[in-house]
Amino acid sequence: MTHKNKKRALALLVLPALLATGCATTPPSNTDDLCEIFREKDGWYQDAAKSARKWNTPIATMMATLHQESRFVHDAKPPRSKILWIIPGPRPSDAYGYSQALGTTWRGYQRATGSYGADRDDFGDAIDFVGWYHNTSQRQCNIRSNDTYHLYLAYHEGQGGFNRRTYRNKQWLKNVAQKVSARSQTYQRQLNSCEASLKKRKKFLGLF
Repeated sequence: MTHKNKKRALALLVLPALLATGCATTPPSNTDDLCEIFREKDGWYQDAAKSARKWNTPIATMMATLHQESRFVHDAKPPRSKILWIIPGPRPSDAYGYSQALGTTWRGYQRATGSYGADRDDFGDAIDFVGWYHNTSQRQCNIRSNDTYHLYLAYHEGQGGFNRRTYRNKQWLKNVAQKVSARSQTYQRQLNSCEASLKKRKKFLGLF
C-alpha cells in the first residue's frame, strides 16, 4: 500500500469516529419537545429513566432543569464578565457542563455516590447528578419529588440557602423557577404520549 493510500485509509477509519463524536455532543435539534430529544439522542432516555428510578425524581423535572441550565450544551460555561464594558473578563464561577454544576458541588456528588469517574460534560453523569441533587433537596428541604418549582429554587440556591429562603427577594429567580416548572409540565405531557414507544424501541434494540 502506498503512503497516499495509507493516509486515505486512515482518514476513512477516523472520519466516522469524529462524526459520531460530533453527533454525540451537539445539542438536540428541538429542545422544546422531549419526545424528539429522546428519539434523536440514543441512550438519553435510558440514562434519564435510570436516574428517575434511582433518585425518585421525574424525568420531566430533571430534563427541564438541564434545559434551563445549559440548553443541553455539553460544555456550557457561564458568560464572561466585561471589563470596561468591552474587554472579556473572568467567568463568575467554574460552573460547567450540562448541569452547570460547580466544581465543589460536583466533587461532593462524586464522594456521596462513589462516582469518581463522572464528568460534567457527559449526559448520563449530568442527569444522574441532577437526580441526586433533587433527591437531596427532597430530603433536606422537605420538597415533594414532583414540585419542580421549589426543587429548582433549591438547585440554584443550595439546600442551605433554600431553607434560609435566600430566594425570597429574588423575583427574577422565582420567575425562572416558574418557567422551569412550566417546561417540566410540558415535557411530562409529551413524555406521556411517547414513553411507551421509547421503551419498546429500547427493547427492540436489545438494550433492556
